Amino acid sequence: MKEKKTKKTGKKLEDLENRLKRTLADYTNLEKRIAREKEEFVRFSNAQLLDKFLLVLDDLELCQKHLKDKGVSLVYNRFKEVLQSEEVKEIKVLGQEFNPETMDAVEIVSGPKNKVIEVVLRGYLLNGKVLRPAKVKVGQGKITKKQKEEAKKVERETLRGNYV
Repeated sequence: MKEKKTKKTGKKLEDLENRLKRTLADYTNLEKRIAREKEEFVRFSNAQLLDKFLLVLDDLELCQKHLKDKGVSLVYNRFKEVLQSEEVKEIKVLGQEFNPETMDAVEIVSGPKNKVIEVVLRGYLLNGKVLRPAKVKVGQGKITKKQKEEAKKVERETLRGNYV
């Protein structure tokens, strides 16, 4: 009888020990997951602020192109370095195949089919995720004479205010 109780108690003890180990492992995993989520939250909580900074970067770039001033160029380059240090990277799109995940097509123009012909507004990634998609003009292949005439007609009507 005593031996039976000892076996039962030993089995209960072993079961409790296993449950304790599983609980500790679960707790450790929970701590790690919370730390990862917290780190990711901090990393992406700056996304809105960085997106606003991109507008300033765009303005500095336009200013640099038009003024060709060394001071503006220095500020522009420094600003880009700061953004890069925050893991903001430009999306390289010129001449690439159009990708709707990282680009917005603002116009379809003549040129190689489905290739980015011109970048209207640069796009950026934050830690590998799209912060702002690139605004691009995409080639549609060869344009027929009829398509050119239709485009001119739409343009004239738009200028007159007759086209909706």
